[in-house]
Amino acid sequence: MQAIQDWVEQSPYGAGLGVQLREVTGEAAVIAMPFREANSNPGDALHGGCAASLGLIGGQAVARAALGDQFTTFHTASCQVSYLAAAIGEDVSATTTLLRRGKEMCFTETTVATVGGKPISHIATLVRGRSGTQAPTTTAAVGDDGASDPGQMGPFIGTLPFMAARKIDVHHMGDGRARLVMPLGDANADRSGGFHEGSALALLDTTGAMASWAETGPGPYKASTAAMQAQVVGDLRAEELVGYGRVAQRDGDLFWADVEVADAETQHVQVRGTVVYRIVTT
Repeated sequence: MQAIQDWVEQSPYGAGLGVQLREVTGEAAVIAMPFREANSNPGDALHGGCAASLGLIGGQAVARAALGDQFTTFHTASCQVSYLAAAIGEDVSATTTLLRRGKEMCFTETTVATVGGKPISHIATLVRGRSGTQAPTTTAAVGDDGASDPGQMGPFIGTLPFMAARKIDVHHMGDGRARLVMPLGDANADRSGGFHEGSALALLDTTGAMASWAETGPGPYKASTAAMQAQVVGDLRAEELVGYGRVAQRDGDLFWADVEVADAETQHVQVRGTVVYRIVTT
């Protein structure tokens, strides 16, 4: 289990979050994450990408323990994140349980809660192990028209603690579309040298949120991600990732933003998904 603990705690991205593997078996895992300002949004609210990352990390930890080291690489083929409440300046922990194990896949569920016991998110994952096979060449991203206008909000977003740590840069926001870029660097890396799934999912989450804000523009609003669905389809070995988001549907204060996260150089999709975002008038 030492290799699993090293992957959880010594991956640069995981180390940056401050995650600590308390226990792991082929049936369950517990991961702690103390409060850090660098993991937060304004008002010390835990960034949704951190909560989602705990689900991915917990799911992979259990899958690695259950499937064994005959599998050389793992990826989260699917995840569903539901955001239940906010954690404000609080330590949190994630408890992951194995639901079913197959020959090369594990279904898990994770509950992230504050130290006081308040559930803040629920994450269901399907983790797959690859035994000596490489990730396939993925399809090209649809992308966008290349417009470059970050609008009023774009420059501000990159100064928020979690986004600043990831060096996420908003290149465009307008008409329900957004394009964000994130370099590799230590803050976003896995132990393998590529992007950590958690950092890629954080980019997907933020891109979907910015596409939703690009629909409304700034105003007397408050907002949060309600849910997110995502699939890791590539091997995340890139020097830079680009997120393309567009609002596919709106129903009042609820937005559905489709997002592709691609290798910025090849434009091949690495992660795809949908962010359900809510913006309400204060």
